[in-house]
Amino acid sequence: MQISNKTFIVTGGASGLGAGTARMLVEHGADVLIADIQDDAGHALAQELGQRYLRCDVTREEDAQAVVQAATGNPARPLFGLVNCAGVAPAARTVGRDGPHSLDLFQKVVMINLVGTFNMCRLAAAAMSSNNPEPTGERGVLINTASVAAYDGQIGQAAYGASKAGVVGLTLPLARDLAKTGIRCMTIAPGIFGTPMLFGMPQEVQDSLAASIPFPSRLGRPDDYARLVHSIITNEMLNGETIRLDGAIRMGPK
Repeated sequence: MQISNKTFIVTGGASGLGAGTARMLVEHGADVLIADIQDDAGHALAQELGQRYLRCDVTREEDAQAVVQAATGNPARPLFGLVNCAGVAPAARTVGRDGPHSLDLFQKVVMINLVGTFNMCRLAAAAMSSNNPEPTGERGVLINTASVAAYDGQIGQAAYGASKAGVVGLTLPLARDLAKTGIRCMTIAPGIFGTPMLFGMPQEVQDSLAASIPFPSRLGRPDDYARLVHSIITNEMLNGETIRLDGAIRMGPK
């Protein structure tokens, strides 16, 4: 699949991995609809890239429908891709100093990271199913974001690890469900990536985290993620699989 002259939705696209992906897609000739709840950052990035921003809570059906509808408004540049980067990563022990893990917090994390991912996938796939196929037979691609926490969940990551394991578990069934339609589904599981939260930590903490990665011994960057998104989009044999993007790290308990 070629990227140019197509439209892509990027959830969580106002910052971090999503913003890096949006920049890559625009550089390769795509239109991008940036979907996020960070209005100031979303509008600023959209203005910088000459693209559109739409506020979207991925757990709300009406928000997701509005984004997909907006992304399908130009028949000359049809919606051919969704990259789900929206997510949250709070930390809480199953039993902590204040008692048991908040059930509301667990449900919130699963709703955003897992249910929100599926919500966007189902609606985007429905829209893509009416596309004229590429010469490869493709009508679109879904790329979701999990985490190495799906496999190596650390202390305090019960909710986060479970939600991201769910995203991994979605990958093959979605790919099989959509195979006859010509829509692929892949998942990326990033390791330790530079995020605004991480960059707020002391430099020695950042250096320690980077040193824990076998190779390359540095924090992941949004452009690392974006390059893998590019590879997935342009290689139609990549389907139904989760790729760890982690520099060979395996997380310890804490």
